[in-house]
Amino acid sequence: MRTVARLILLDPLDRILLLHGHEPDDPSDDWWFTPGGGVEGTETLEEAALRELAEETGITDAELGQVLWRRRCSFPFAGRRWDQDEWYFLARTAVAHQPLPGAAGLTELERRSVAGARWWTCGELTRTHETVYPTRLAELLRTLLDEGPPAQPVVLETEIV
Repeated sequence: MRTVARLILLDPLDRILLLHGHEPDDPSDDWWFTPGGGVEGTETLEEAALRELAEETGITDAELGQVLWRRRCSFPFAGRRWDQDEWYFLARTAVAHQPLPGAAGLTELERRSVAGARWWTCGELTRTHETVYPTRLAELLRTLLDEGPPAQPVVLETEIV
């Protein structure tokens, strides 16, 4: 089980930043997902979240907030199955950065499978027919924007793809 720190990064307009990924050998098999990745060595979840954000997007000025959600998931990617325990942090940036302003820290696999990024409004997420992970992200974001962060992290349903 891989421990993963993910970010619900919001800009001043409450848009969320999502990365556009695809299977390394099949760009037509694509989806949108939140920035983040695996915890390395002795780093904390918070340290991993901020490191991954900087590596994947070049954004280093995000203010990290509390854990919003936690989920377990399992999915095929790049020829293997990934089993993850994911922790989703709220984060805010004071500037609406251009997507992927400097993603020099991408791994070789990420360079082959991340096609870009964009800021999404909650309405755009609700209306899209594209694949987005976690699958309930539009609903979760709407609740977050309407009600604020939960008092305790919400445990989401396990997703197996």
